[in-house]
Amino acid sequence: MISFVTSARHWAMGVFRLPAAGIVYFAAVVASTQFGSGAEAEIADHFPGAEWESVDATASGWSVDKLKDAETWSQDIGTTALMVVHHGSIVGQWGDVAAKTPLASVRKSFLSALYGNAVARGEIDLKQNLAQLGIDDNEPSLSVEEKTATVRDLLEARSGVYHAALYETPSMAMRRPPRHSHPPGTFWYYNNWDFNTLGAIYEHAARHSIFDALETEISEPIGMQDYQTSDGQYVTGAASVYPAYPINMSARDLARFGLLYLHKGKWRDRRVVPSSWVEESTRSYSEAVYASGYGFLWWIGMPRNPLSVSTTATEPSGCFFALGYGGQLAFVSPAYDLVVVRRGLAGAPGQLDRLLRMLFDAGHLGS
Repeated sequence: MISFVTSARHWAMGVFRLPAAGIVYFAAVVASTQFGSGAEAEIADHFPGAEWESVDATASGWSVDKLKDAETWSQDIGTTALMVVHHGSIVGQWGDVAAKTPLASVRKSFLSALYGNAVARGEIDLKQNLAQLGIDDNEPSLSVEEKTATVRDLLEARSGVYHAALYETPSMAMRRPPRHSHPPGTFWYYNNWDFNTLGAIYEHAARHSIFDALETEISEPIGMQDYQTSDGQYVTGAASVYPAYPINMSARDLARFGLLYLHKGKWRDRRVVPSSWVEESTRSYSEAVYASGYGFLWWIGMPRNPLSVSTTATEPSGCFFALGYGGQLAFVSPAYDLVVVRRGLAGAPGQLDRLLRMLFDAGHLGS
């Protein structure tokens, strides 16, 4: 069975939880169409230096009044920091963008990027299954069928392994599907066990911690201003042998990551994540609860109310986002050459959808 090193400093398991990990799959997918013309914009070859560059919103074609309306709405829903990055520069920003706060499940999209690099190096084979990797867990341990789940199944949240997992609330555990109810690869369920096990598989294959790899492979190449390896911690416990790996990060560092993915993994003239991986991981493979689809640890489309089974609202083509409890958000729209980062103490996906649409309107995007 895979072994791993855990930190002596454990995360305080308070209100910062994973986003509704136990909500079951909704069979009806959001009906999404292109927003405006749907044509992908030419992405500006513009990146921040040591500091982010801000530009005059009015001169850039944005409505200052509508940006103010969006700011007011964002404050009403508990936003602590927000950045609007258009063509590589800030057109709107408010709150403390340097404060390092919990990413919650946004961290999973960072792990996806690290997987892309590990796969490119030949360290991880997505076709390998849990049996081949020696993966098991506490009693009741995994069945022969459960061990046929592949690494790709875990990345897509389709493992069919519904073992107890760490970093989930009692209500999440109650909503978890019964063990052995769905064969591997056949059913999408936002599953903490999959995500935690992926972390352990990565660290064993790459032979270093997620937090160290994040610094050397992503933070340093794209010039993050605040991230340190000590901003990541492990959560361990009796429920499972696979720890969670929460991370603190500033809004301005998260915006750099969003911009990296807007440029399909390239930062200036440096390849940071393979472009083929960015494209593959931000493609939808499943119907999902908080968006129209789910890729490799990325949500596809626009945030939405998980209780909605249909919508007539349109969305820009090709958009995707990282999402965490409390409305932590990194939204990327290649069609609009836009990155939006939102940090907060509360915020539902439906509220984030409204905020994004207010920003589209402020920037006259899609019109």
